[in-house]
Amino acid sequence: MITKIAQLEALLYVAGDSGIESTNLCELLQIGKPALRELTKSLQEKLQQNSDSGLQIQQLNDSYKLTTRPEVSKTIENFFQKDLTKSLSQSALEILAIVAYKQPITRIEIDEIRGVNSSGALQTLIWRGLVKINGKKEAPGHPNLYVTTDYFLQYFGYQSLADLPLIEDFEDDSVNAEGEIDLFAAKGQADKNIAKTQKGES
Repeated sequence: MITKIAQLEALLYVAGDSGIESTNLCELLQIGKPALRELTKSLQEKLQQNSDSGLQIQQLNDSYKLTTRPEVSKTIENFFQKDLTKSLSQSALEILAIVAYKQPITRIEIDEIRGVNSSGALQTLIWRGLVKINGKKEAPGHPNLYVTTDYFLQYFGYQSLADLPLIEDFEDDSVNAEGEIDLFAAKGQADKNIAKTQKGES
């Protein structure tokens, strides 16, 4: 039988960078706040005591999230530095297109447009410096708002967001077709530019 700790861990995993407020966790797990505090404490101790786990629970205000442990930060950093010149995945490109045209936007809103969870690919975009958190939305839970960065413009060869191609009827299926192709037309050259920069070339 699946335990409450396992359920909590699974919920925090799928919530990704946004985390989950304690009130929502209590409702989902059907427990009170004192029980939730004990549950999160037990999960945190379990993760800390497991040398084979690179995860931890982090509490921010009234929300909980699952993050990587400080001990593995160098490994994570090396991974993303090595990944800088790699092509973005299809899901990351989709998310980047959505953020670029709909910013500021929450992860839940991105998920609603794509129809799937976007936590992993969104976190990759943040690590690569293409997307960042810019405040919180005035809505229940106060979710993070995501926007593109100046590096995003540099990466794709734009001077400003005004240079992005116009896309009509963004909410329809064209988000994954013409709009995305046009938006990332300069991507190949962008990858070459990044590679040159890392090698110290002009």
